[in-house]
Amino acid sequence: MIYSGFNYLCSLYKVNMNKWFSLGFWELIARIVLRNRILMLSIIVVITALLALQWKNIQFSFTEANLLPDDNIVNIEYNAFLNRFGEEGNLIVVGVKDDTFFSPKAFAAWNKLMTAIKAQKEVDLVVSINDLKKLKKNDSLQTFELIPFVDLNKTNSQEYLNSIKKDLFQNMPFYEGLLFNKKSGSIRSAIYLDKQIVNTAGRKDYIVNDFIPKINAFEKETGIDLRVSGMPYIRTLNAMSILNEISLFIGASLLLTSLIFFFFFRSFRATLIAILIVIIGVMWTFGLLGLFNYHITVLTALVPTLVIVIGIPNCIFLTNKYQQEYSAHRNKAKALQRVITKVGTATLMTNLTTAAGFATFIITSSQLLKEFGIISSLSIVSLFFLCLIVIPIYYSYQPVPKQKHLEHLNRNYTRVFINWIEKTVKHNRRYVYSIALIVFLVSIIGALKIKTSGSLIEDMPKNTSFYKDILFFENEFEGIMPLEITVDTKRKKGVMKLSTLSKMDELQQTIEEIPELSKPISILNLVKYSKQAYYNGNPEYYDLPSSQEQSFILGYAKNATKNTKDNLMKSYVDSTGQVARITTFMRDIGTGNMAKIEDKLWTKANAVFPKDRYNVVMTGKALVFEKGTQYLLDNLVSSLLFAVFLISLLMVFMFRSFKMVVVSLIPNLLPLVITAGLMGYFGIPLKPSTILVFSIAFGLSVDDTIHFLAQYRQELKQNNWKIKKSVFATIKESGISMFYTSVVLFVGFSVFMLSDFGGTVALGGLIAITLAFGMLSNLMLLPCLVLTLNKSLTNKQEFIEPKIDILNNPNEEIEDLEKN
Repeated sequence: MIYSGFNYLCSLYKVNMNKWFSLGFWELIARIVLRNRILMLSIIVVITALLALQWKNIQFSFTEANLLPDDNIVNIEYNAFLNRFGEEGNLIVVGVKDDTFFSPKAFAAWNKLMTAIKAQKEVDLVVSINDLKKLKKNDSLQTFELIPFVDLNKTNSQEYLNSIKKDLFQNMPFYEGLLFNKKSGSIRSAIYLDKQIVNTAGRKDYIVNDFIPKINAFEKETGIDLRVSGMPYIRTLNAMSILNEISLFIGASLLLTSLIFFFFFRSFRATLIAILIVIIGVMWTFGLLGLFNYHITVLTALVPTLVIVIGIPNCIFLTNKYQQEYSAHRNKAKALQRVITKVGTATLMTNLTTAAGFATFIITSSQLLKEFGIISSLSIVSLFFLCLIVIPIYYSYQPVPKQKHLEHLNRNYTRVFINWIEKTVKHNRRYVYSIALIVFLVSIIGALKIKTSGSLIEDMPKNTSFYKDILFFENEFEGIMPLEITVDTKRKKGVMKLSTLSKMDELQQTIEEIPELSKPISILNLVKYSKQAYYNGNPEYYDLPSSQEQSFILGYAKNATKNTKDNLMKSYVDSTGQVARITTFMRDIGTGNMAKIEDKLWTKANAVFPKDRYNVVMTGKALVFEKGTQYLLDNLVSSLLFAVFLISLLMVFMFRSFKMVVVSLIPNLLPLVITAGLMGYFGIPLKPSTILVFSIAFGLSVDDTIHFLAQYRQELKQNNWKIKKSVFATIKESGISMFYTSVVLFVGFSVFMLSDFGGTVALGGLIAITLAFGMLSNLMLLPCLVLTLNKSLTNKQEFIEPKIDILNNPNEEIEDLEKN
């Protein structure tokens, strides 16, 4: 008796709890939000203020994007190289190709420029014609002396300048490829920055505030056009371009999406609150960057614009639902509540799937992609709560919508578009399937033609002066991107052994035979120059010493490098004399060609350097970036599959139906295949920027599917499980919102096509195209699939809710419990 009574009380308690939640989760949320409006807005203001305080921690990245995990062997080898030889990307080159260069006026201005640059504390070494040194044999000290190549007291004589020009081009092979091009007559200076500032804000300050003004002053004084390049210079101007584009993207996306929003709703009030919401969302994004101490990179710089592009569709769905509800029953309070209750789940799930598309990058081992995934996914989820709270509260304080604000619900062009969709789905399903199949097969053929590309400079803005200067140095000096090779002899002072130098000479000859690579620089160049100097500067002796010559020539060379501060070769052998460094520069060549060059070099290195006696490593920024691209390509399929899996779990949670998940994936995978096909046909390569398209576009495209199926589920309940009636009611109910949001997303991502960066242009354009196809696929192919497979998709137990519905009749549940 007592036991039965206890069970009865527990059952009664359970029923009361169910009754407490009978309004449902979203009804509860609606009550909390609408009954605590001041508190909710105060919380948002406090969060905004706290995140705004984190802006002071925002920093910009001063290094190139490293796409590889920290524990990847390529990164390990590169970091070991940096620890031994210091930062490799510290070289700035200043070039000139002008017949008037060797004139008294121009040469004096050049000497003034280089002397001023050399005097700066940020500069470690300057190698230039005006203060060039040449080796001269000193028999009494058994060493080589470094004597000036140019007598500055004579440079006011045109005859003297002509003579040193001839001497340089004919008798100084050591400097060929480094300071001059013998064939074209172009000249350049090598400026080595202090390695301590290369990856800091000090580099930007020096280049922008000191270096560039000096270059501009020289050009103004002489009328000679100088060409400037090198990784520190490129990084700085490239970073400034990225910063400029952040404001461009934010401004353009906010303007265009707001105009579209106003065009749809014809309401200044609705437009202003949408603008305010996305502005707060952008503020939160920058606050999150500061909170996590993440740098602004080429990827995280895109997130504020993404917040605007994704936030406006949220505002569209909520605003459109409010106006639809008010138009139906003219009850403002009821409409505000239903904004949250009817589209709360769907909007939450769409934002979660979008966030999931970005969150897939978190599982990669690349820190750059992790930061992008974390910031973008958190920003999107935060934006959802911001929209869900602010929009109903805002309209609760506003007058009811006027008739002119509701006219868009029955606007002519939207009605015509939705009617066309309905007719196509109702009468031409076979044509929809046929077209989808044909497009799929054609796209697969195109996707097989996709090529890959992994270049540091390919995506840089083509219309900038620094990019044109890169092309100049590629044509005149075979490029500016460093490729480093280290040779570990596994014994101290092993580098200066003639056998090691001979092997290095064989490898360097192979490098010189590759047209995409520049003339290599190493200690070998100094040894050859030493032999030339030993034979009184005769260029015919610029070669390795023979076995008979090595003892005294190498002895001279070793003495010449002792205690020499301005020694160009000081960074090409480590302090123990065990490891040698060979540096070459290469053109912008791409992933496929890079692999061929790498294979050729490794074939030669493995043949020349026995692995039991030598350890050869190939590294450098260009190689690291190429390997990073390959890493992304290798992980593309796995990250996309993870996105599909993650989003499928969310769909299962929402619809309780595995069959519906399968049906919903087909219309969203098709646009990805179409995009891949277009990339193949139009020659758009897979690279770090375009690889991101697929996961991002998939996460966004699924949004339309969720909105459609969520509305379909509600229509099934209201229409007593009449499939066709529910499908077409869903098209009418959700079609307009899906159309509006797709237009906003298409235009929003098209903003990225304003960029000067090729990768950003490709990213924006491809996502926009994918989303356009995604909208058509979800409005046409998805309902066709639901209608075709309706018999297997009408299981109430699987797709809707349990038969016992205490939301509608809690007393029935109590009576059943009392009977038991």
